[in-house]
Amino acid sequence: MKNKQRFRTWSNLAIVLVLMLMASACSGGNTNTTNTSEPTNESSSTNAANNGADNAEATADNTASSGGTVEITVWDQPNPDDTMKSIKEEVYADFETANPNIKVKHELMPQGTNDREVFVTAMAGGNGPDAYHSAHFPIIADWVGQGLALDLSPYWDSYADKDKFIPSSMEAGTIDGKVYGIPHDMYVTGLFWNKKMFEEAGLDRDTPPANWDQLVEFGKKLTDTGKKQYGITLLGMEWADWWFEYYVWQAGGDLTHVNADGTVQLAFTEEPSVTALQFYKDLKWVHKIVQNNVLQSYQDNMNDIFQSRAAMSNAASGGFGDYVAQGMDLNDVGFAPYPVGPGGKGPGQIGGSYWIINPKTSKEKQDAAWQYITYINSKEVAEKYLQFQQDNGIFPNLLSVRSDVDPSQFAKDISPELVEAVNKAASDTHLEYFLKERLTPYVVKAVQKALTDEKSDPKQLLQEAQDAAQKEVIDAYNAAVKK
Repeated sequence: MKNKQRFRTWSNLAIVLVLMLMASACSGGNTNTTNTSEPTNESSSTNAANNGADNAEATADNTASSGGTVEITVWDQPNPDDTMKSIKEEVYADFETANPNIKVKHELMPQGTNDREVFVTAMAGGNGPDAYHSAHFPIIADWVGQGLALDLSPYWDSYADKDKFIPSSMEAGTIDGKVYGIPHDMYVTGLFWNKKMFEEAGLDRDTPPANWDQLVEFGKKLTDTGKKQYGITLLGMEWADWWFEYYVWQAGGDLTHVNADGTVQLAFTEEPSVTALQFYKDLKWVHKIVQNNVLQSYQDNMNDIFQSRAAMSNAASGGFGDYVAQGMDLNDVGFAPYPVGPGGKGPGQIGGSYWIINPKTSKEKQDAAWQYITYINSKEVAEKYLQFQQDNGIFPNLLSVRSDVDPSQFAKDISPELVEAVNKAASDTHLEYFLKERLTPYVVKAVQKALTDEKSDPKQLLQEAQDAAQKEVIDAYNAAVKK
């Protein structure tokens, strides 16, 4: 979904929109994919500091001219059990050594059930950080509309490394031609398959299903109730819309549309959405190639993969380390773009998070925050971070936000085919449906009913979900946009 003309900025809506904000499952399901561009130590702090100074136009000038120290608050203090804690703290110290006029106050994010709600609530109360690195791809445009992210275009235009970020990493953070976010990390999803299980079922171990028909065909061959083995996982728990939306895209649609004036149109009842839910339901009730407990947890799905009960599933470019940690041989792990559906495509979900700067803080602090962000996002820091992972047996996310950083060079025994598959999946991507934060409960209810009630009508379920979402979310949202 394109971000152009998504929003106007309405500064008077922050409090209202805080109350409307609902929890989303996206980040929860992908916590293992958010490591690509976390802070890392740098082999030469001076080089990185000079690079940052060159990239940001007059970034430190205000600080130096004032003769004082600028203090900024950043919610990036590592938890005590963070395996990267030592290297992060080393980077933080290096930054302050190289930038004596900038004092970074590293804080843990305040506790809450949902990190996004915590941030928005803090910003609405005037207690938000000066810089923040968890502005997730599906929500950043909404946050821009709420006035929670500074327009970084003046900094970006003079940023020497601006052409080093892969285009798909910039898509969600660029709105109406303005840059609001600098990519912190990213991942792409695709189809996982167990090559060994394929081979045992008489299938070519190196050939995944190309379309929905083959998905069903392969799934039946891979399902063996006697072995408690099944073809493909479904996600039916409270994050059900996260995987379901992929099928909608494969059918040629999306769950929401953003109009030119910034208003939102629901597409739950459009043909691709109905087709996708019917197919999703048929995988359970007609083809019988999914797990018995369709409402089981995400972790139970992963356990089925690790223990060779599930032959196919969704996967992300940052998740291969989990397979290795669970004793799987990566030579038996396949990854490819999704099978195409009636829409003729099988795009992978692109996700991740951005660094954003508080638009309400002082210009002096904004300049300092930019200097800090560009330091953290430098090539030198990224590669040193990857080197730390390699030295400590931590498997990297194989997709980097920077085109000049190759994570596969810092991982042992990675086949070129796996790296190529990740890059291929990243060439055809899709952002999660717009307003997912607020609409998740409505879509999930329909999906769960379809998976648990054989007699349910997918079109009716989606109509009921759309009617409720229109009344309880969209009408108020669109009215606010038009003010």
